[in-house]
Amino acid sequence: MVKRKVAALEKVDADLVSLQYKIRRDPKSYTQEFYDQWLAYDAQRQIFISAPATASSDDVKKFHDLVDLVAHVADLYPDLTAPYATHLKDLLNRHHAILDPELREKVVGSLVLLRRKDVIDSTSLLTTLFPILVSTPSKTLRALLYTKIISDLRESNSKATNHRLNRTIQTVLHNLVTSDRTSSKGIWATRITRELWRRQIWTDAKPCDVMKEACLSDNEKVVVGGVRFFLGGDKEREEMEDESSGDEVDLRKVKHQSGINKKSKKRAKAYEKALDKVKRQERKKKAPHPLNFSALHLIHDPQGFAEQLFQKHLQNTKNKFSLDNKLLVLQLVTRLVGLHKLTVLSLYSWFVRYLTPKQAQVTSFLASLAQATHSLVPPDAIEPLIVKIANEFVSEAAASEVAAAGLNAIREVAMRQPLAMNETLLQDLVLYQRSKDKGVVMAAKGLQSLYREVYPEMLQKKLRGKAATIGLRSGEVKLRKFGEEDEGGIEGLELLVKYKEEQKQKRADQAQADGEDKEKDSDDEDGFNSSDWEVGSEDSDDDSESGWIAVSSESEDDEPPASKRPRTKSESEAPDLVDGEDKEKEDAAAEADRVSKLATTSILTPADLAKLQELRRQAQIDKAMGTTTSRKKKELLAKHIEDGVTAEDIELPATLGKKTTKEERVALAKEGKPSREEHKSTQAIRKAKKEAEGKSSTNKEKARKKNFLMTVGKARAKNKRSLVDTQKTLRAHIARSKSGGRRRNGL
Repeated sequence: MVKRKVAALEKVDADLVSLQYKIRRDPKSYTQEFYDQWLAYDAQRQIFISAPATASSDDVKKFHDLVDLVAHVADLYPDLTAPYATHLKDLLNRHHAILDPELREKVVGSLVLLRRKDVIDSTSLLTTLFPILVSTPSKTLRALLYTKIISDLRESNSKATNHRLNRTIQTVLHNLVTSDRTSSKGIWATRITRELWRRQIWTDAKPCDVMKEACLSDNEKVVVGGVRFFLGGDKEREEMEDESSGDEVDLRKVKHQSGINKKSKKRAKAYEKALDKVKRQERKKKAPHPLNFSALHLIHDPQGFAEQLFQKHLQNTKNKFSLDNKLLVLQLVTRLVGLHKLTVLSLYSWFVRYLTPKQAQVTSFLASLAQATHSLVPPDAIEPLIVKIANEFVSEAAASEVAAAGLNAIREVAMRQPLAMNETLLQDLVLYQRSKDKGVVMAAKGLQSLYREVYPEMLQKKLRGKAATIGLRSGEVKLRKFGEEDEGGIEGLELLVKYKEEQKQKRADQAQADGEDKEKDSDDEDGFNSSDWEVGSEDSDDDSESGWIAVSSESEDDEPPASKRPRTKSESEAPDLVDGEDKEKEDAAAEADRVSKLATTSILTPADLAKLQELRRQAQIDKAMGTTTSRKKKELLAKHIEDGVTAEDIELPATLGKKTTKEERVALAKEGKPSREEHKSTQAIRKAKKEAEGKSSTNKEKARKKNFLMTVGKARAKNKRSLVDTQKTLRAHIARSKSGGRRRNGL
């Protein structure tokens, strides 16, 4: 009996599939058949809605097949199937919790199919699926709905940005987060927003506002989702873009593989598909790069957002977040403060209780403190923290890893606000370069190198170094005051000014050399030499004898110029160093004037911009190779502004100074190299590489593997050939080689 029922159901299923195929080919001829199936569907739906929980498996299967049939051909009979989408929505909204899983999946798939056929729009579909996503207890249904929502939004924004749909969904997500801040339903808003941001479907400020509200929620999971978006969403987007751009197609390899075997339509289609992909990649490379701003830059009112985050999740003693989640919130707050140069003075006093070596994950707290420091923070707010770090971490009794981490943290903080350092404390910290531990020495030398660049007066004269001492004397090293900012301008413009002056000087020298050559040639042609007519030459013994009278252009009352008059006693006793300093200051002022004149009085041509880019690149190469003598102060102060400081940066000197074991050195040496499980010859490695690239072997290599009896006949025939046959064979071989072989590959 059971077998008969199964056979009957399979027959009905096959009949419906056959009917669906026939209707797709000729809708008008099968209108009556579809109308009968529509009546059957409507009757089965009414029976099913009356008691969905008690429906038998046969009824569920029959209703499943009818839903599938109507969904595939609904666009061919729009008048008859007008209420079909409403039926599916009502069924899913009312009974999604008790529906059979297969039937429920078929209803969701049918709604998506109607969307693809443009029977319903995306707004209608998404507003139906989203409430079920946040309310259903079924894990499988949530995963299915999440996938369908993301794919529909991607499809709707594939050809052009659908601003109306995006605004509708973003408003729904915003209301979901703000309606009930204690509920965990907002986690779906964070997941959808983060996924669409990662796929670069949403790139404006609206999704950042949704995640901003999620960060201010009372539910810990929702807060963590919002915070992780701001801390890692941009990196995920960049990684995904790199992965998509790295999938390139080698046309030569595809063409070679399609040519070495028998030609077929399948291989021709594969080659055409690869060619289309290459063309799309080229168009994508030539297209202008979209202006994708970082999520941290798109936040509205970052000052108020940072203050709310700090007061609600960190300063509030009633907050029960775990330490890891508190550190995530702290990293976001400090990133906002450092990136936008905000002022949250209560944040620095809050740090005091956590700056101790016994605190769990203390390096993360030190990194966050460095992130929260910038040039507009009052030095009085930072100085107690530096003193606390020095007292707690840097001492003779502390472990070497602790001292190295403390010195490196002080350096990171002082890099952003060098005025917060006490001169006496700096002298004490710099002397730790005499330590026996390599990590402590590196950290102390790093602090000394920093102050040689930014504030050398705080160091003792013997510790300043040659470059800093000369810079102080010449005025090249300018001490930055509190709140002072660098003047804006075009980066690397001074390189272009210097290049233009060098080219101008070369042209002048070349013109002068050409003029002297022409003058010499003219003198030789006339038979006279211009040196014979010079006054006061060596040939004339006296002016009176030559008939010429020397007349001075200056009167006796006029004072001779400073360059010709004798120096007074006070001037002669003055040190030459003062003149050198004045000259260097004048040169620096003249250089600034030349750069300013070029920037304000001339228009840079495309050739100038191209040359400027080339000079910048060359300067970066010189700096990377160590050909520049000093680093620029603004580059030191701008370090980690965009990427932030991590705990690994604080622990770096300790890890570098630590002596590695033999196993670690071997693992480091093998890193990045291909694993060789067995020893192979160079020829075997080349052969394996050839096979991996899809290349075939040569005819000589194939001939070596042939059976000897297969080659004996050919060898005997070659020996018996006449001279005429040999010539014919050689000529044919040459002709084939010129034409590209038997397949004419050269054509």
